[in-house]
Amino acid sequence: MTGRAAPAVLPPPPRVWLGLVAALAALVVVVLGVRYAGHSRPGTVDARISAAVDGAGPPWRQAALAMDFLGEPVGAATLVAAVVTGCLLLRRPRAAVLVVAGVAVTVGTATLLKHLVGRTIHGDNLSYPSGHTAFFTALALVGALLATGRPVLGRTAGPSLVLAAALVAGAAMGWAQVALGAHYPTDVLGGWCTALAVIPATAWLVDRTADRTADRTADAGRRRKRR
Repeated sequence: MTGRAAPAVLPPPPRVWLGLVAALAALVVVVLGVRYAGHSRPGTVDARISAAVDGAGPPWRQAALAMDFLGEPVGAATLVAAVVTGCLLLRRPRAAVLVVAGVAVTVGTATLLKHLVGRTIHGDNLSYPSGHTAFFTALALVGALLATGRPVLGRTAGPSLVLAAALVAGAAMGWAQVALGAHYPTDVLGGWCTALAVIPATAWLVDRTADRTADRTADAGRRRKRR
């Protein structure tokens, strides 16, 4: 992290409303976790949505499997490496840090929640929240935040891009998980909200840490000059 000379990963325009979204998303994660704690069956909404998604033909199943691969260790690592490389090529070191830290914290939070909630699918497979959906949404959010720092985007376009990226990524991976029977729809919603809650907080911490480090370095430099 290179200090205040590096662009912030959480620009001022979307900062306030993203904080509100993160708080609401965290509330949804908690409410759903309490509602389905210890359950091993789909809820009413889960059953209806799953019935509508089920029965996709071979082409759609192949698309779902391709999406699912992007959330598996090899696919996820490849995506993260590609995005980090892009951030470094664009000279956005804070964004590179956010990719690694944000994805790690999001996936770690989802994994912890799975053990705390204890909801299962297909036997003893922990399902809430969906880690695949959380991961893919988190990566999309980081990419959108990187784009919002560009001056060509206005105060309205930037936040709209962040929201659209989260919706598209969450819907795509969520559909794949439900279509493949890997998760209940409410697991997908929980994973999506987990990313929405974690990424803004992590981005704020990355900026704050980088700024404090830069300030301390600048102060130390001024003291050396005075000597």
